[in-house]
Amino acid sequence: QVQLVESGGGLVQAGASLRLSCAASGRTFISYSMGWFRQAPGKEREFVATIGGNGVVTYYSDSVQGRFTISRDNAKNTVYLQMNSLKPEDTAVYLCAARTTSVPATSISGYTYWGQGTQVTVSS
Repeated sequence: QVQLVESGGGLVQAGASLRLSCAASGRTFISYSMGWFRQAPGKEREFVATIGGNGVVTYYSDSVQGRFTISRDNAKNTVYLQMNSLKPEDTAVYLCAARTTSVPATSISGYTYWGQGTQVTVSS
């Protein structure tokens, strides 16, 4: 069982930056690939970024490629999402998820554990 707790969301203006954190419980964090997803009001949950267990392999959605960076600190059982050049369309609840394999994936169905989410609101 893995528990995930996100933090770092908030209200910012367009063009600003935020860094989200997701702290995970458990002793085998390196064996999990991690992902960030988001869900805006009235929309389906969508993939944002994912990172493999060793932190080398990453994938991003086209909408955030070049603006967001996913990283992890396995010593701290934490995964991060650095978000730069934020746009109003980035407004959503951001959720952290863990996949029980070190190989990253972009599909929602590939993730077993989910956090409660943190709200990010970007004003124009």
